[in-house]
Amino acid sequence: MTRTDAQPPNASNWNLPNALTTLRILLVPFFVWFLVAGGPFGHDSQAMRWAAFGVFAVAMLTDKLDGDIARARGLITSFGKIADPIADKLLTGAAFVVLSMLGELWWWVTIMILVREWGITLMRFVVIRYGVMAAGKGGKLKTVLQTIALLVMILPLVPVVGAWWAWLGWFFMALALISTVVTGIDYVIKAWQLRRDALAAGRPVDNS
Repeated sequence: MTRTDAQPPNASNWNLPNALTTLRILLVPFFVWFLVAGGPFGHDSQAMRWAAFGVFAVAMLTDKLDGDIARARGLITSFGKIADPIADKLLTGAAFVVLSMLGELWWWVTIMILVREWGITLMRFVVIRYGVMAAGKGGKLKTVLQTIALLVMILPLVPVVGAWWAWLGWFFMALALISTVVTGIDYVIKAWQLRRDALAAGRPVDNS
């Protein structure tokens, strides 16, 4: 969850939220290895596929924890603002790419989502001189839908319960794709408005 609160003057980068963010980044290669080793729908190794599910679930839990702890304890840092969204995009991006490599998710879906995710992240850094773009309810809903869709699709239950489980994953993925595109357009509009208002007020503001 992106951290957008104001940075306390004496907040150190050596804190628990940043440690959790770093842990999430370190978990990405393990997640990829487990998921690839599990094979399509877990046919090659269901144990590896379950391990991939477990690592992904733990990593996404740290995403919520680091933001909650940082805001509750006033530990918002510049490192956290930058590393937190990068960690999120690395984890979910790896999941989308590997699922497409395994033939379980259409590549065009992965490409559309990744272009939106990394494009909006880059745009945030570009417009930060004009002000901070806070995460809206739509962006949070998008994250929840992506997480649910990926968790369902990573679980190796298709060989056990049948094809309907795959359809369930695709259903949530469709919702995630729609919310990803819609919120992406909304963020672009808000970024343009933020820049327009800042220039009209005789700034940009330097938030460094």
